[in-house]
Amino acid sequence: MCTRLRPPNLATMRDERLFSLFEGLDSLNGVGPKLKPVLERLVGGDTVWDLLLHLPERWVDRRVKDSIDDAVIGEVATLRGEVHAYNAPYSERSPHKIVLFDGTGFLTLAFFRADGRWLQGQFPIGKERVVSGMVEEFQGERQMTHPDHIVDPAKGQMPPPVEPIYGLTAGLTNKRVHGFAVQALDYIADDLPEWADTELVKARSWPDFKTALTRLHAPLEYDLELFELCRQRLAYDEALARESAFALARASRAKRASPSVPVNSETHAKLLQALPYKPTGAQFRAFDQISKDMASTSPMRRMLQGDVGAGKTLVSAMAAVQAASAGFQTAFMSPTEVLARQQFETMDRLLSPLGYSVAALTGRDKARTREGILMGLADGSIDVVSGTQSLFQQSVSFRNLGLVIVDEQHRFGVADRMKLAGKALSPHMLVMSATPIPRTLAQAVHGDLDVSILDEKPAGRVPVETRAVPDTRLDEVVGAIGRAIRRGERAFWVCPKVDIDDDDSTAVGRHAALCDQLNVPVGLVHGRMKPAEKDAALEDFRLGHTKLLVATTVIEVGVDVPEATIMVIERAEGFGLAQLHQLRGRVGRGDRPSFCILLYRPPLGETAHERLDTLRRTEDGFEIAEADFKLRGPGDMLGLKQAGATDYRILDLARHSTLLEIAKKDAESIVSKDPELAGPRGGALRLVRELLTPRLQAPTSD
Repeated sequence: MCTRLRPPNLATMRDERLFSLFEGLDSLNGVGPKLKPVLERLVGGDTVWDLLLHLPERWVDRRVKDSIDDAVIGEVATLRGEVHAYNAPYSERSPHKIVLFDGTGFLTLAFFRADGRWLQGQFPIGKERVVSGMVEEFQGERQMTHPDHIVDPAKGQMPPPVEPIYGLTAGLTNKRVHGFAVQALDYIADDLPEWADTELVKARSWPDFKTALTRLHAPLEYDLELFELCRQRLAYDEALARESAFALARASRAKRASPSVPVNSETHAKLLQALPYKPTGAQFRAFDQISKDMASTSPMRRMLQGDVGAGKTLVSAMAAVQAASAGFQTAFMSPTEVLARQQFETMDRLLSPLGYSVAALTGRDKARTREGILMGLADGSIDVVSGTQSLFQQSVSFRNLGLVIVDEQHRFGVADRMKLAGKALSPHMLVMSATPIPRTLAQAVHGDLDVSILDEKPAGRVPVETRAVPDTRLDEVVGAIGRAIRRGERAFWVCPKVDIDDDDSTAVGRHAALCDQLNVPVGLVHGRMKPAEKDAALEDFRLGHTKLLVATTVIEVGVDVPEATIMVIERAEGFGLAQLHQLRGRVGRGDRPSFCILLYRPPLGETAHERLDTLRRTEDGFEIAEADFKLRGPGDMLGLKQAGATDYRILDLARHSTLLEIAKKDAESIVSKDPELAGPRGGALRLVRELLTPRLQAPTSD
C-alpha cells in the first residue's frame, strides 16, 4: 500500500484513508502536463479515484492457443507460428501479407499502408512469432488484420494472459490506460471497513471492495464469472451510497416541522360536484396520499407521476383547495409562460367558484398588474398563484405559503425548487411529471421522494390513432391536414431540426413549404427563438390565430389545444419512444377523432421499426417507457441528465435493478438504527458515500 499523507480539505473533512485516492492524476508516473488533460477527459475527472472508476468494459483472453487450427473465426486469439511467407501489396489499396504456419494450419496477417522494410524486419522468414488479435475469414483463409500484439518469443514479453479493455480517447492507448490503472490500485488503503451487509456479500460470493477493483483492473486469470461478480459488487456499493444519501435526506426532512394542513371534506365535495366527469380511482388514491402528507407536521415531498392526460392538474387543484381551505397559499410553478397561464386558467375555473382567488404571475405582466399581484400574495388575498421562475424572485413574498407545486419538475434544478420552498418555513411540496418512467429508474431518480402514480385515463378520453407513413407519401399527408383545417381543426407538424442547409426536414424549411401549399396562417416555434417569441407563437396557435404550428420538440410538454387533432412527426425514426409519446400527447385532448402521423424515411432499421411499432400498438406511457428503457437504457430519455439523476459510474440500471431494491432496504435499516452514522457500520457508510455519490449534486432534502 502506497500511503500519501496529504493535508485534508477542511471544507469536506475527508477521511484520511481516502486522501490518496483523491490525489491528482499527475501523481501517477508517466502523467505529465500534456497527457494529464487527455486522461482527465477520458475518465471524467482529475483524481486517481476517477481513473479507478473508469472500469474496463471487458476482458480479452490472450492465452496462447495450442494451434492455429484451434482459432475460431470471429473471436480474439493468441497464436504461435513460423513465418512462412511475405507477400508485398499488388496495389496501393491492397495490404502487405505475412503468412504464419504451425503444422496444423495457416494464418495470414494483413497490414494496410505499412512499411514493407519494417514488416520484413519484424517477420523474418523461418522465425517464430506470437500474434494476438481478431481472427476473421477472408477468401476461405484465416486472417488477422493489424494484430494487437506481435511478440518474438525468444526475447520479447508475451501478451498478458488476460487483458482488460478500456474505453479510449485520442492520444491514449489501451496499454497506457491499463498501466496507469494498475499504478492507481496502489493508492487504495488496505484498512477500509466493509460497508456492505456481510451476509449479503457472503451469499452473493462477492469479493471485498479493494479486491473487486484490483481484479477488474489487474486480473490474474480469464474468469468471466469473476468479472461479473466484481462488477456487481461495485455496482452495489454505488447503489448503497446513493440510497443511503436518499435515506438520510428523508430522515432529515422528517425531523423538520411543517404546518399541518387538514383536509376540508365539505369544500372538496363541492369541487368534485362541479366537475362534468368523475375522477378516476387513481386520482382519488393519489389525492388520499397527498392529503395525508399535507395533514402531517413533516414537510411533504411527493412526486405525482402520470401519463399524458391522466389528470394530474385536477389532483393538484384538490391539493390547492386543501391548502386554501386551511388558510394557506399555494404557488404553482411551470417551466414556461404558456404552461403557467394554462394552469392559471384551469385553477381559476376550478377554484374561483369555491370563493378562492387565483392569479398568474409571469414575466409578461405589466408593472401595475404585477404590483397588484405581489401585494395580493403579501397580504394573503391571493390564495393560489401560477407562474414561472419569477415566483422565486426576491420581490415575491407570501403571507402564508403552505404548498408548492412544481409542474414538469425535471425541467427545474434542485436549486430552483429550494428557492421557491424558501419563501416559507418548510412548506409542503408536490412535484409533477407527465413523463412515465420505469419503476427501477423512478427509484434511482426520485429516491428521496414519495411517489404517487396515476395509471388510469379519465373515462371518455378519445384514443389517438397512430400511423407510420413513409415520407414518399408526404403530399397525401399535407392534403389531409388541409382538409382538417377546413373542417375547423388544427394540427402540429414537428421537425427534428431548426434549419440545416443540406436537410429538407427542418422547421424553417417545412414552415415555408406549408405556407405555400396550404395558404392558411401557419405558426413557427423553435428553440432559437426568444422566450417571448416562442410564447407568442404558442399563444397564437392556442387561440386559433394560426391553424397549423410547425415546431421542433419545444412543444413536447404541456401545450393544451383541444382543437388540435393531427400531430405529424417528421423523421420519426430519429426520435426516442418516450419523446414520440409525449409529442403524441399534444393531440386527442378534445372530443374529435385524433391522429398521430409518424412520417419516416425508408428503409427503417430494426430498432427504429420496433420503436414505431410499439407506439402504434399502445398508448400506455408506462409500457412505452419500459420498451424505451430496454431499447436505449436510461441515457437521457427523460431529460434527467441535466440534474445528475442518472449519472451512475458503475451501476447499470438495466442490469442491476434488483441491487437498488436491496440497497434501499439496507440503507434505510442502517439510517433508522444509526441516524447520525456514528457507529462502525455508519462510519463505513460515510466512506462509500464520499466515494460514490455525485459530487456536483447529491440528493437533497429540499
